[in-house]
Amino acid sequence: MNEIKIHIVASNNLIAKKAKINLAKIYKNYSIGKANTIVALGGDGLMLQTLHDNIDRDLPIYGMNRGSIGFLMNKYNEKNLLKRIERSTQTNLHPLKMKAKSKKKIYTSQAINEVSLLRETYQAAKLKIYIDGKERLNELVCDGLLLSTPAGSTAYNLSAHGPILPLTSNLLALTPISAFRPRRWKGALLPRNVKVKIVILEKNKRPVSAVADNSEFRDVEYVEISENRDIQLKMLFDPKTNLEERIINEQFIY
Repeated sequence: MNEIKIHIVASNNLIAKKAKINLAKIYKNYSIGKANTIVALGGDGLMLQTLHDNIDRDLPIYGMNRGSIGFLMNKYNEKNLLKRIERSTQTNLHPLKMKAKSKKKIYTSQAINEVSLLRETYQAAKLKIYIDGKERLNELVCDGLLLSTPAGSTAYNLSAHGPILPLTSNLLALTPISAFRPRRWKGALLPRNVKVKIVILEKNKRPVSAVADNSEFRDVEYVEISENRDIQLKMLFDPKTNLEERIINEQFIY
């Protein structure tokens, strides 16, 4: 990498804001148009937001934890930041692209973690699942369903008892949320090049919303999801704590 010029973004908490001020004094905070690396200060929520905000920019993002969980972040340290960025390892991610149809409109969005379908009322959702045009499950009665990327597999997907996916697995996780029928269906591992279509059954009686990370669309009739290979997101990690290692390590935490 040539001379590293950083653009610093921070979440709204006081610790992150103070860290941004300190780093700007030490290393200079370039405008986004002149920077070649983004430094994100906060937690995983800020990292996802930064990835979304810069999804059309070919800029790597180096995150440092000034939030709560920080699974997607490096440890915070003001010393030798430019050298750490220079020595970091790059992880490339592809988001999911979602098309959701309601009665009046078709919505499109990108998801870095997961696309989820969630019931809107007290009644369980009824969903039909197609994989590459073939019906695989004619009726799933549940609170919801999500399709997760490897990067997102340790987030909502894991909380819903879905599998943790190594980044190099070339897989997506299709995970039910509180499945009622078929009760024993625990989800599926899918090749990352598949096209998933989920049709909402009894959509007027049992309305469902579609959520791509933090973008929600209500009262959908069906959702189509596939990996967007046209977009490559770049995240930078310290070599000893790269994202691949963290995902493997997460499977041995009890």
